[in-house]
Amino acid sequence: MGGQEGPTLITSVQRAFRLLEAVGAHENGVPAKQLARETGLPLATAYHLLRTMVHDGYLRKLDDGGFVLGDKVQSLHSTGRGQALLGRVRPVLAALRDELATAAYLTFYEEGEIRVTEIVDGPRAPRVDLWVGCEDAGHATALGKCVLRELDDESRREYLSRHPLWDLTPRTITSPVELLRRLDSSPVAPGVMDLEEYALGTVCVAVPVYSGDTLGALGVSLPASRVSRLEEVVERLIPTANRVTRSLSLTI
Repeated sequence: MGGQEGPTLITSVQRAFRLLEAVGAHENGVPAKQLARETGLPLATAYHLLRTMVHDGYLRKLDDGGFVLGDKVQSLHSTGRGQALLGRVRPVLAALRDELATAAYLTFYEEGEIRVTEIVDGPRAPRVDLWVGCEDAGHATALGKCVLRELDDESRREYLSRHPLWDLTPRTITSPVELLRRLDSSPVAPGVMDLEEYALGTVCVAVPVYSGDTLGALGVSLPASRVSRLEEVVERLIPTANRVTRSLSLTI
């Protein structure tokens, strides 16, 4: 068989990476001709790859013809940093799961929504069936209520104005006034409990955590038969939450 004509797919990917690295070395933008020289690519090849990466969002072409890194590269960087940070705390969550024989959950309040970021469970510590997302069930979960408890009054009101208090079980609190009253009088403060308000047969408890300035909550779920252990669980959760906050607040 004769040799392949033109670059292979692997070669094209390698050339694209070389161009990305070269663009990243020029904060204020760099023209295609200079990029071709720096990477040793034919000008036509460099133009083709640059146009493709601009189209896909990995590069952005300036009005003067220079190229800079695009939004997609910045997004990948942020995602990678977030994954690295979560990698620091997964062993802590796993240790909590194994010690308490409970699934462990980590959420954060981002862009006005309460979002589950990580769940660590196992055969002896199954997770709750999240049949309603935390974005729509913040009022009924310990994780969501913990975040709401830490928000200031204006932020609470703004959140509740956007999120109806759906009746998920007969125990769900559907009155905003009653919800806020209970948040401010939690018997396990700074922890907050969910007593079968999200799912019958399951109780949960959560305490606040932070990733830098971003508020979140660390919580666990237990069968309702273990409700008497919730105060004891909170005592274990608080030092673990402090460790999570320290780990997530370190720069990388």
